[in-house]
Amino acid sequence: MGLVEARAKRTKWFLADRFGMFIHWGLYAIPARGEWVRKAENLSNEDYQPYFEEFNPTAYDPKAWAAAAKAAGMRYAVLTAKHHDGFCLFDSQLTDYKATNTPAGRDLLREYVDAFRAAGLKVGLYYSLIDWHHPDFPHYGDKHHPLRNDESLKDKPHDFERYLDYMHGQVRELCTNYGQIDILWFDFSYDDMMGEKWRASELIQMVRQLQPNVIIDNRLEASGENAGSIRTRNPKPYAGDFASPEQIIPPEGILDEEGNAIPWEACITMNNNWGYCASDKNYKSSKQIIRKLVECVSKNGNMILNVGPDAKGRIPAESLQILKDIGAWMQQNSDSIYSCGRAELPKPEWGYYTQKDNKLYAHVFEPPIGPLGLAGLGDRVKKVRLLADGSELKISQPWNTFDFTDHIFVNFGEPEHLTHPLPNDVDTVLMLELE
Repeated sequence: MGLVEARAKRTKWFLADRFGMFIHWGLYAIPARGEWVRKAENLSNEDYQPYFEEFNPTAYDPKAWAAAAKAAGMRYAVLTAKHHDGFCLFDSQLTDYKATNTPAGRDLLREYVDAFRAAGLKVGLYYSLIDWHHPDFPHYGDKHHPLRNDESLKDKPHDFERYLDYMHGQVRELCTNYGQIDILWFDFSYDDMMGEKWRASELIQMVRQLQPNVIIDNRLEASGENAGSIRTRNPKPYAGDFASPEQIIPPEGILDEEGNAIPWEACITMNNNWGYCASDKNYKSSKQIIRKLVECVSKNGNMILNVGPDAKGRIPAESLQILKDIGAWMQQNSDSIYSCGRAELPKPEWGYYTQKDNKLYAHVFEPPIGPLGLAGLGDRVKKVRLLADGSELKISQPWNTFDFTDHIFVNFGEPEHLTHPLPNDVDTVLMLELE
């Protein structure tokens, strides 16, 4: 089986589930200025050490996290096992820089894996290829390291192969000690730090031996800036199973060079930070996030939506409210998300279409003037129902529509030729059963 065919087989569940939770959590929750605080403030290991000595998330309850994700309609999750700062939430035998050596005193990753699995959610692990704590990861002159401008380190030697042995060893631990892993989310490549610089082919071979069904993102050779060779018909062995655009929804989705859809997932924050940032209250509305989830699905994509728990282990109240709002909409309308993708019709002016077999879902964002017109459907529609409650919407041709013979028309009240409010101003979903 070729790489593209194997990828299609592995990602089948992923493209059906469509919606997941990203969780960025670690020592950076204590300074509470975002997950890149070490780079932003040029913090040395010594500067950062007090957070390690203090880390004790007394309110950490991964069962509550899993319940919130499930109630929102999410079907999988990815947690930062190790972020760029090098701190491990898991009990790695290759370092002392881990949760078991903090006041928390236990393997926090295992509790997450157990809780989310018990809730029936697929389990993903994020692992940073970058490590600002490890002495053999490049310091001076690196693009991102907190000490990149420290002249005193200019001639300090480091053994990058030794770091790679360490990194590969930790990935082996993650793939060996936590049961079946559904997603492995590597982050990220830059400059010449990409592909075989990470010994990527060797790494992938090991992962596939240990976790044959795991799906892997594309960041062993790419980042949020570009997709890499996954966009070609002959991807590299480490090209990944899905592309990972960051903080953007691609205008046409993501296609290969021949125009074929490839799996992709937009990773999106609720505010402007991944890790907890106490001052960042710039939260997107649940309305915007729901509509962007619909947009992703309409372009054959997924969305993974981030939460950044605080130093005590609690998901912020604003994030929980957004998840609750999304869940209320999903409870009524998730049939238009799960197992759906790009529709056979072009994007309409009033919203988006998603489609699953002969069921076409019209996501109506803008109320029409008069009846709602759906172009190009003619006599192809067997019935129309409001997805939220299954109620009938009659196909009609009011007196003011006779010039538009390639359309069907529906309305949300009587008389049928006048304007009526949408049942749901976030996204009113019509289910059209096609002949």
